[in-house]
Amino acid sequence: MASVCLLLVRLLVLAAGVVALQKNSDGVETVVMEQEELLGLFEVMDALLEDPSWAEMHPQPCTDTPWPGVQCEISQDPLIFHVTKIHVGPDVLIPPCKANANLPAKSLLKLPYLRTLSIFDCFLTSPVSLSPTLFGAFSSLEHLALESNPSLHGVIPASLGEVANLRILCLSQNNLQGEIPRELGGLGSLEQLDLSYNNLSGEIPVEIGGLKSLTILDISWNGLEGRVPYTLGQLQLLEKVDLGSNRLAGRIPQDLGKLKRLVLLDLSNNFLTGPIPQTLSGMEQLEYLLIQYNPLNTGIPLFIGTLRKLTVLSFSGCGLTGPIPKYFPFLRNLTALSLDKNSLNGIIPPDLGTLPRLDQLNLSQNHLSGELLFPEEFINRLGNRLDVRGNSGLCTSNRLYEKNISLYLSTPACLHSAESSNNKSRAEPQSDDCKRMKPSWEHGIMSSNTPVLNQDLLLLPYFFVWFLRFLFLQL
Repeated sequence: MASVCLLLVRLLVLAAGVVALQKNSDGVETVVMEQEELLGLFEVMDALLEDPSWAEMHPQPCTDTPWPGVQCEISQDPLIFHVTKIHVGPDVLIPPCKANANLPAKSLLKLPYLRTLSIFDCFLTSPVSLSPTLFGAFSSLEHLALESNPSLHGVIPASLGEVANLRILCLSQNNLQGEIPRELGGLGSLEQLDLSYNNLSGEIPVEIGGLKSLTILDISWNGLEGRVPYTLGQLQLLEKVDLGSNRLAGRIPQDLGKLKRLVLLDLSNNFLTGPIPQTLSGMEQLEYLLIQYNPLNTGIPLFIGTLRKLTVLSFSGCGLTGPIPKYFPFLRNLTALSLDKNSLNGIIPPDLGTLPRLDQLNLSQNHLSGELLFPEEFINRLGNRLDVRGNSGLCTSNRLYEKNISLYLSTPACLHSAESSNNKSRAEPQSDDCKRMKPSWEHGIMSSNTPVLNQDLLLLPYFFVWFLRFLFLQL
């Protein structure tokens, strides 16, 4: 049936010829398309869609009843419609893609004015690859998006680097393999490059530094290896860089600090090592810094305190050591802070509980100690989004413990707390558990409730021992 419908459409196209104007039933002249271009559009849609009946109903797809997903523009000389956009996907009210949908290169080349080609969730079962000969001749293409097509496989053709007007290249969530072509570095007009969620391998080419117009770079969730190229620092317009979930190794290049407009930097789930370069303090617009699960094995850098626009900071599982810096309360825009699964020690700065926008705090699985001194309101507000489990030296004040506020904190009561004295002498042990009590200075906490004995009383034991010795010598 599909072949019959397409044959009828071709006959209609041949009847139309190359005439730019036709008269409708009312004798009014209407704008049509050139024969070759119209035929190319029908062939492309027939290769993609299951039901071609739309072709019979609308033999002129750019007139007053345009096809969903197809956009046309009128050229002035001569007065002819040209197809400028094809968008196919489940969000468009057109027939679904056929099981053996494919991308006909020869038919696409009959659409010389096509600026946007977007195919989403269409190539599901039958293998489809990108033709090397297709894109080199696609000089008009500005936006190429082939997303969520699990049967789209093969390599990214180097000929894509010849599409000089390309501004957006999105090939995410496919099954593409091989290396990122270094020829893509010649796309000087490219603004967005998204190759995420594929099976790409090899190194990130240093030629990527030639994408001077790039604002978004996402090549996460691949198998890329080698170092983060220093040439990324040359892309001054970058606002988002996501290299997460690859196999990148080595140190974070200092040149990334030149990216003054960067809002998001995601280097998570790689094999990057420390220290984190001080030059990153130049990222004054940075809001999201995600470096979790890299073997940094260093301390939390002090310059983080200068990134005042940070909203999300994650250093989970980075082998961090040393104390939690005291500058975090100055990051008033923080909404999420993750420092879990490290080797941090010392106390938890109480001022973390004063951050007005903080909604998630994970300090679990460290070596933190002392009394948790967060305000009651802060603990209640975060609820189970506050995680301090796995810190054996950490405890909760008896006041909070008695209110069951610490149940989801999984921390014991601080038995040395003055609140447990029940108006008894603070120097008197309350139970056998006091054998396990630790003085407050072991936790690094200077508590105003810590009992202080008179210095003269401290001398009494020594005087008593001296007196016994004196009596013994007299016998």
